[in-house]
Amino acid sequence: MSSIFTKIVNKEIPCYKIAEDDSFLAFLDINPLAKGHTLVIPKKEVDYIFHLDDTLYKELFAFAKKVAPAIEKTIKCERIGITVIGLEVPHAHIHLIPINSLYDMDFKQPKLKLTQEEFAAMAEKIRGNL
Repeated sequence: MSSIFTKIVNKEIPCYKIAEDDSFLAFLDINPLAKGHTLVIPKKEVDYIFHLDDTLYKELFAFAKKVAPAIEKTIKCERIGITVIGLEVPHAHIHLIPINSLYDMDFKQPKLKLTQEEFAAMAEKIRGNL
């Protein structure tokens, strides 16, 4: 069965797209810890990030490295935090999260509730800073 991320890649489920190329996709997390919280995924469905072949693994992080500065230009923050947890969705992915403290990356804290309009505007602003 396809993961929810594969369904997003296949355009069966919409997303708030930030960036895309032939191999990777970056889109806003719909349960964000912070405004601008972005997920970066390989289009190829691989459950565990350490099961990616070396080339895809390196290219995934290189793609994320291109997206992070656009988030940082859009959202006032000290840094863009990066985390890989891999338990929530069986599809390798990286979280890019605007942070000002370590607490900002605590997944136990309440998620932001944003409107579709807020998500769409945020994605557009980040894309504009790519």
